[in-house]
Amino acid sequence: MPASFKKQKRTVRQKTPVSANPKIKLSDPTTTERRLKTPYDASQLKKFRTVLVGQKNFLMGNITHMEEQALRKSRQEASGDLSNIPIHIADIGTDNYEQDFTLGLIENEDHEIQEIDAALERIGEKSYGVCEKCSKHIPTKRLMAIPYARLCITCKEKEEKVV
Repeated sequence: MPASFKKQKRTVRQKTPVSANPKIKLSDPTTTERRLKTPYDASQLKKFRTVLVGQKNFLMGNITHMEEQALRKSRQEASGDLSNIPIHIADIGTDNYEQDFTLGLIENEDHEIQEIDAALERIGEKSYGVCEKCSKHIPTKRLMAIPYARLCITCKEKEEKVV
């Protein structure tokens, strides 16, 4: 190695933490403040609101019906038996399985209702249709398929790969 290389003072650039750099703004998904506003106008937001409210009402009707079926009926009423004595122990197991399955469906639909409520809140905040991770606009086709989507397709795929 040449002597000039050994004598040169090596300067190291100190890295400024991203949070300390005033030019870079961080977004925290836990806060209600969003960086971008919705790409949709008032009439489009009204259509999405109508779709979301209709879907929420449909799910609430499903939940009510499933709760009545799963929780309020005895085994005798559900199966139409005339006797209180189960014919076979497997019948009890089947009834328990059906009740657990229905309760799982209720839980899933309840989660979907919570997501719909959050989407309605985003419409009110005028931040509907903006990805919560990358702040890019969520394509209209995705919102038509899943109107309560929080993430764009790219971010959702990354999230699913992690899980």
